[in-house]
Order: sequence, then structure tokens, then C-alpha cells
Amino acid sequence: MIQDTVLRAVLSDAAAPLILCNESHRFLIAEQMQEIAVKPAAIVLEPVGRNTAPAAAVAALIVAENDPQGIVLLLPSDHVVKDAAAFRAAVAVAGQAAASGRIATFGITPDKPETGYGYIERGEALDGIAGAFAVRRFAEKPDAATAARYLAEGGYCWNSGMFVFRADVMLEELDRHAPAILPAAREALAKSVRDLDFVRLDKDGFAKAPNISLDYAVMEHTKRAALVPCAVGWSDVGSWSSLWEIRERDAAGNVTQGDVVVYETRDSFVHSEHHLAALVGVRDLVVVSTKDALLIADKTRAQDVSKLVERLKTEKRSEPVDHAVIYRPWGSYETIDLGERHQVKHIMVKPGGRLSLQSHKYRAEHWVVVEGTARVTCDDKVFLLEANQSTYIPLGAKHRLENPGDKPLHLVEVQSGSYLGEDDIVRYEDVYGRVPETSAKT
Repeated sequence: MIQDTVLRAVLSDAAAPLILCNESHRFLIAEQMQEIAVKPAAIVLEPVGRNTAPAAAVAALIVAENDPQGIVLLLPSDHVVKDAAAFRAAVAVAGQAAASGRIATFGITPDKPETGYGYIERGEALDGIAGAFAVRRFAEKPDAATAARYLAEGGYCWNSGMFVFRADVMLEELDRHAPAILPAAREALAKSVRDLDFVRLDKDGFAKAPNISLDYAVMEHTKRAALVPCAVGWSDVGSWSSLWEIRERDAAGNVTQGDVVVYETRDSFVHSEHHLAALVGVRDLVVVSTKDALLIADKTRAQDVSKLVERLKTEKRSEPVDHAVIYRPWGSYETIDLGERHQVKHIMVKPGGRLSLQSHKYRAEHWVVVEGTARVTCDDKVFLLEANQSTYIPLGAKHRLENPGDKPLHLVEVQSGSYLGEDDIVRYEDVYGRVPETSAKT
């Protein structure tokens, strides 16, 4: 979906995309951009989550450095847009409104009384800009009766959360309506650090910004809001039920992905990444089985998964934060098994990839090559390993793993020792230009 969003924004007169994401997603995003041959202007890393208003502030500040009146198309990465031509036409209208000093938002023409989206009431048509209107008001997510009334009355659109604005206009409106955001964004940018293709925002500075959406911070207060109604085949895939709605369903109304068997089951979404998921005699369920968790939910309550995540965070569970597969510039790794004095990982090194020269104080490692060719440095020895060959890295040895081949290198790493934490690493050299630090296998 991040690839689809970026490609949607690759317009004939647009600059290279600027991507803002959480720091933990940085290598995944970089990998996704390489796959579609897109070179971002920068990948800006948020050290903490602060919602869309601070993100918009950072984007506007970056664009304004070179062009204060530069026009920004701000797109969330979890949307589906099926009609690309209609979307480009709507962007052209919104661009005209933005050039005139408006902050344009896309209103999706509703086709049902949806209670999961906020609504925007359309005002008068804007002079000289066909297809653009003033905003009469923003409405919160309604109950079913209110949503049905909005649909019957007409003049209401779903709030898509996509925006077009001039950088200077956004900065002015943020300063006017949410004055705590800009100083924090400016500080975070001023103290940011370049790291490969990434811009690392300063954590202390960015954390000072309030956690608030652009709708609450600006759009519900500004007199410059403009609405561009459109029908672009849009869906905000913010819940599993919305994903069920946009996917092709079988005769019983089920959407299944992976190793799934259903019997006398209807209108359910079932996704299984590794194991067989079997459902019997149920309906309207969401079942999602991944490497680290199993979710079972009533499809009508899928919007409440976020509340469950908040509870997990309150209980300081790792699942909302740690991903099963960790991406790095050289490839990725995944923990397969973890015990008191051992840990087993699957490591993938991209062709030409090279880990840092490093050592460990508390653990030794065994490497078993499954596929590809590995070049191993262990103290003063450098040698090659092919599939089904292995080596031992003693505790304290300076070592490095490289892939000199033209195919991905896959190996199994078995760690053993008194401490297996991800902070047990001393780095000596790094070809990716990262600042030496005590960190995970980076």
C-alpha cells in the first residue's frame, strides 16, 4: 500500500516524494521504494508518534526551505484508490484551490451510511474553481441514524484525510490555530541528523509537539478550508472489516488469504501467514494469524482493535512495537526461537550487502548457510561458505558477514551465551555510514 500511495503521487509536474514514517519502519520503507525504482527526496523519521498535524508541519517546513509557495499533496499510506484518472482530476482541482491560498481536502462521495468515517458538509462553490467548494462544517463519526440522514440529505462527504496546500499557508494556519506544533517541528528539524537517505528528527524536539490530527489542529478552525468532492474508488483501510469490503469475496462472502479452510462459514475475513486456519460454522469474523499474534474479532467491532492495542501498550507488551521481521540496509532478520541462553535467527543478506564489523561481549554465534554464498570475517581470517556449510564465531571475536553473490544469502544464526539482548554489540566499521553505536544487529 505504501508503494501504491507513492506511485499515485508520481505526477508529471511533481517533485520526488517526501516520506514521513516511524523510525522503526525506515529500512522497510527504503526496501519498498527500491522495489518500485523510486528515489525519495528524503525519508524523514519520526522518533515518536505525533499524528498528522506535526507531520504536516515538518513537510511544510521542508518544502518551504526551497519554495515557500510550493504545493504539498499530503497522503496517508493506508488508503485504497481504485480510479487513478479520477484521482488525478481531483488533485488538479485541489491544486488550483491550494494555489489560491486554500487548504483543500478531498471529500469522498458516500454510497452508504458509514459510521466509521467523519463527514464534511459542503458549502458554497468557490469562484473560478470548478469542482471546489467552501466547507460548511466538519462532523464527527456519526451513529447509524445520523449517517443515514447525511446520506438522504446529500451535501455531505466522507472525510478522506488527504490534503493539498501551499507550504506557507499551512505554516500560517498552524501558527494561528495550533501554536505549540511549529516550534517543536522547527526544533526537531534544526537538530535533525542525516543518516544514509534518512533524516532523523530530534526526539526531544519532536516529542514537544502535541499528538493531534490535522483535522483537529487546523481544518476544523481555519477559514481557508476547501472541499473537493470526488468518487475515486476510495477506502480508508483502517480496519480489517474495510479490507474485507474491498477484496474479492467467495460465494459465501468470505475473504481468505494464506492456508485457510472454511466450512459453513460466511462473511468473514481470514488471513493466515504460516499455519492452517480452519473455521467451522461461524460468520462475520475477522481472524488474522501472523508470526507473533492471533487476532479473532467480530467483524462489526473491527474498529475497536485500536483499543486492544492501547491495552497491550499499557501492559507493556512487546507486540505493538516489535515486528517479527526486522529490516536493515543490508537485508533483514527474524527471530525463530528464543530461550534462556539461546536464540535462533533467520538472516537474509541482499546481494552486495555487508554487515558492520562487530563483536559481542556476552554471546557466541554459529552460522549455517542455507542458500547463497557468505563471505565471513572472523578476527584475522576471511573465507567463503556455501550452502550446508557452517562456522563458529567465538565470544569477543571481531566478525563480519557479507554477501558477495548476485542472489540473496540466507543463513541460520544460533546464539548462545549469558546475555542475548539486542544491545550486545560493539561496532568497529560500517559501510553504510551510520554513526557507531551500541544497538541491535545493525
